[in-house]
Amino acid sequence: MADLLDPRVRLSADIGGTFTDIVAELPSGIRVTSKVLTTPTAPEQAVLEGASRLLERNALTLKDVDVFVHGTTLATNAILERRGARTALITTEGFRDVLEIGTEGRFDQYDLQLERRAPLIPRSLRLTVRERIYANGQEVLALDRNSLAEQISVIQSEGVVSVAICFIHAYRNPAHELETRRLLLDALPNLHVSISSEVCPEIREYERVSTTVANAYVQPQMADYLYRMQKRLESESFNGVLYLVTSNGGLTSLETARRFPVRLVESGPAGGAIYAADVARRAGESKVAAFDMGGTTAKICLIDQYEPDTDRTYEVDRAARFQKGSGLPLRIPVIDLFEIGAGGGSIAHINVLKNIQVGPTSAGSEPGPACYGRGGEDATVTDADAVLGLIDPDVFAGGTVQLEVKAAERALEKIAAPLGFSVEMAAFGVYEMVCENMSNAARVHAIEKGKSIGDHTLIAFGGAAPLHVARIAEKVGIKRILVPPNAGVGSAIGFLRAPISYEVVRSRHSLLRTLAALEVSEMLTQMEDEASALVRQGAPHEELIVRRHAYMRYVGQGHEVAILLPDGDLRELDVLQFSQAFEASYTQLFGRTIPGAEVEILTWSVLVATEPNHAQATVLPPATGRSPLPKGYREHFDGVTGKRVSIPVYAREELQCEQQLMGPALIAEDQTTTFVSSSFDVSVDHCGNLVMDRKTKAEVTA
Repeated sequence: MADLLDPRVRLSADIGGTFTDIVAELPSGIRVTSKVLTTPTAPEQAVLEGASRLLERNALTLKDVDVFVHGTTLATNAILERRGARTALITTEGFRDVLEIGTEGRFDQYDLQLERRAPLIPRSLRLTVRERIYANGQEVLALDRNSLAEQISVIQSEGVVSVAICFIHAYRNPAHELETRRLLLDALPNLHVSISSEVCPEIREYERVSTTVANAYVQPQMADYLYRMQKRLESESFNGVLYLVTSNGGLTSLETARRFPVRLVESGPAGGAIYAADVARRAGESKVAAFDMGGTTAKICLIDQYEPDTDRTYEVDRAARFQKGSGLPLRIPVIDLFEIGAGGGSIAHINVLKNIQVGPTSAGSEPGPACYGRGGEDATVTDADAVLGLIDPDVFAGGTVQLEVKAAERALEKIAAPLGFSVEMAAFGVYEMVCENMSNAARVHAIEKGKSIGDHTLIAFGGAAPLHVARIAEKVGIKRILVPPNAGVGSAIGFLRAPISYEVVRSRHSLLRTLAALEVSEMLTQMEDEASALVRQGAPHEELIVRRHAYMRYVGQGHEVAILLPDGDLRELDVLQFSQAFEASYTQLFGRTIPGAEVEILTWSVLVATEPNHAQATVLPPATGRSPLPKGYREHFDGVTGKRVSIPVYAREELQCEQQLMGPALIAEDQTTTFVSSSFDVSVDHCGNLVMDRKTKAEVTA
């Protein structure tokens, strides 16, 4: 029960493809959670109804909420499902096919039937005007208003809702883009307009165009959704502050989210990475891999020294799951995640080779897996888990969904019959395949980062992850697993840990030896002022953290290394210090430097943020009694032996610190269930985490 003298509450909501997770932190320090089915056609409905019911159970309403943090996959889904607005591109004459040409690379050079994802904008709506600016920002050819007027007529006649403007070298001089936007809005005031000099003011034409187009493509839908959400909150007398989670794990205002919705593409998974980093910090685990598996997708993120890996480019809608370059590149600040279509709702089928294949198509929440009893007929991962006996059908998702195991068996018969399997063996095959998919994702992601996945502790969260994490750890050689409290709603908890932040990026090319320190220092100050102004909207009095980076490389190379700049005036940093910092980072990544090679700087970034809201460190007292007794036993089908075995089921809330249990076992809680395989023992640490430690071979065979 909240303190009546100070009823302020922090609320968060994570809209996933299948479930919407709600978390409320009460002033008393109590955390309450809920999981409801997502309403795809009106996502705000599930958010507000779920939040209202959760608050009512604690004698509160939305009027008592001080901060509401919200993450959504709407922008991602609009791109994946091609449900964005009718969008046009206005670009420099001669460059209309940048979206089609891309980098001219092939993501799989040996595939003669290789097919790329279609651009978000058809060629008929990729329009050009006469104008030109040099790379140094000098105007060569003034904007031709007559050619622009012709394209405005096309935009009007074609029923275009949103426009992306991306001129050559506009990152250096945005004058033509600003003028074009003004003229467009004068003629068509209801148009949504995105300009590259604001969305992505960076070098690399294809990535800049792709990012600006994606922003324009999802902007009308996101603006409409955020407006509906705002009006619904106002009707419920919500007087707090609403924040949106961005892809780099920061919080931003409603207005900024409307302008730059492309920065929300990975908001949900970013919250999960923040959550895992906070769990790792409190547990003292400095090298972890975050494993988030929900109803639709699974995500892997590496976290070293309590900081998630970050990147400057993210690919959405990959044509080939593990192939870089097969998706649409977005040049935005992002937590570096590896995401695959492997969740509880992922649909299983038999492919042309008569093998079981799982995902990437998902049953979502409508109709959902067959066992939901909502009209779904295809076998999914959740159906397999139910048939294997890993899920209690009466208390799934906190009792909000009653599972029909018979319906799951009928769906899995479609897998079993062609292979001559029993229904249980078909369920085991689906379970094995989805675990293998996620294991491959973990290996590939770690290798791409130059790391070994087996050296990491695995932190599992999301509704489906604790059910599968033991098998994944067995496959990749991980010896230690943490399953935190409230793991089923981990991303939503992570939202409440996120700082308010904004990152500004500018491309300004310079050779290191000819660096114009005064000019760059003035630019960085302007960038800091811009970012600070946006952060101050939500944190007018808090102390701010400022981090500045230079993106450097050897001349002739294709990619840069991020170098953290020291605090203070850049003019006081000499070239030798710059060079030494670059070589140290380059050596860490590649094991060597290139003697005598010249160094250049392409891009600068400034991140301004508040302090993260770390969870309070809690130390649970050691257990006072004997180990808890199982609350029951469940029949589990063991695919290795082909037999059903009876395994104990424990209630998580009854487990105490330092108590140990042997696998196999199931540990149930409201939002998820943890399956401890026979390869692991499990205990509870001082933070309340379930700690699964790998048994030795002798212990397993004993």
